Amino acid sequence: MKKNFFRKVAFGIGPNEIVPENPVSWAQNQVDKVPPLIWNTQIRSGKEMLNHYAEWVYTDREILRKKYKENRQAYKEAKNKLRYKVGQQYFENLEICIRQNTALKSKSPVFERLWFFWCNHFAIIDKDAMPQFTTGPYHRETIRTNMCGSFETLLKEATLGWSMIHNLDNSESIGPHSEWGKNRRKRGKLATVNENHARELLELHTVSPSAGYSQEDVIQLSYIMAGWEHEYTKKRKECNPVRFNSKKHEPGNHKVLGKKYKQRGLSPKNKLIDVLKDLSNHPNTRRFIAFKLCRHFLTDNPTEEMIAPIISAWEKSDGNLPTIHKALLQVVYDHADNQTKFQNPEIWMLQMVHMVGGSWPLQADEMKYNFKIKPNNHQRKPRFFMKEIGYEPYRPIQPNGFSDLESDWISPELLIRRMSAPKEIARRRIALKNFEEMIEKNFDDPDEIRALIDGVKSPSTKMQLIFPSYRMLKT
Repeated sequence: MKKNFFRKVAFGIGPNEIVPENPVSWAQNQVDKVPPLIWNTQIRSGKEMLNHYAEWVYTDREILRKKYKENRQAYKEAKNKLRYKVGQQYFENLEICIRQNTALKSKSPVFERLWFFWCNHFAIIDKDAMPQFTTGPYHRETIRTNMCGSFETLLKEATLGWSMIHNLDNSESIGPHSEWGKNRRKRGKLATVNENHARELLELHTVSPSAGYSQEDVIQLSYIMAGWEHEYTKKRKECNPVRFNSKKHEPGNHKVLGKKYKQRGLSPKNKLIDVLKDLSNHPNTRRFIAFKLCRHFLTDNPTEEMIAPIISAWEKSDGNLPTIHKALLQVVYDHADNQTKFQNPEIWMLQMVHMVGGSWPLQADEMKYNFKIKPNNHQRKPRFFMKEIGYEPYRPIQPNGFSDLESDWISPELLIRRMSAPKEIARRRIALKNFEEMIEKNFDDPDEIRALIDGVKSPSTKMQLIFPSYRMLKT
């Protein structure tokens, strides 16, 4: 029946779930609408979290650094108090709990897996305390809410979102011949564009290097993007909404990948919107993302046979994401019995929790009263647990996000870390009573898995034998 399909595209089958009779329909029916986040208290909006971030930045830079300029220890103590006041030590754990609680309890686990993929595709790196304040809301409000429309819309919202603008320093771009650029040069200051955002837009988010773009294409796209910024003010610093500042924009027409982009109307802001439309519909973008989807869900080495149906669905639907996702799911099922995929630590851990009905993560009442948990109880803090197994979802080191390649996760150290995780999950509480039933639901080779726990009585030991095994690590 290809039971590994339920682990390839979701988190396996839990203790109280029935194995779907039609796996592909079960999966495809989950991607047409955005399911609700599952959390039992109010979730703070991105706007509210940006306010927290503004308080943190302003107080630290304008008050604490000046007040304790001559006393490093006093500054350190005051900054720690500020961290608790604005929730820096709390919100990243909260966001991880919201993310993982939703994944485990959602009625649309396939959607949640796709959400994880797109968050990683439009990755925000660990920078300027963003994991503590703004990366989670960006995942929730920018990525998640746009997963049932077109790729063009998702690309536009991610590209122009506060998190991406700040993460890739686009506010620092000043067209050399713009009004700001001319004034800066008169004062003897540098006026140039920052290429970070334009380069990542081409290399990582759309056409990829296979499109053969040049350094001149990057520069021209940087000129087009100049002016998209978060305004800098004294009280809020960089924590203001994104706007288009025409005074920073490089005037004139600009050519990217052989096409000239001109101003339409009174404002030149349309030029970037026009570029994003073309990039989202570029054949290299379709191929690049189809390849990434197959590599994430199916195999490290996707073939043309796997990629082609996804590209075709993209072309026929003008980039409609639910249509693309449904084509992907059919491809995964078609090849599930002859392809294995080494799962990253978070996916693997959530599959384990779901399959045994584990009590994870912390819930809102625990977060409310325990966010000052002592270090010796670090195993109850989701971020520290995720760090221990080698995957902090809001802290990728590189702009291309976490790797989907087996070679990057199969080191002895990372494998040893996974061996301790089942014991920690078992300590909290598991609902599973019948390991035989769990094995029957989730594996096409149940006898092989049963042999691992033959004669073992302890649920914790059974988990330590099953979940770090080859059949669970490579779905």
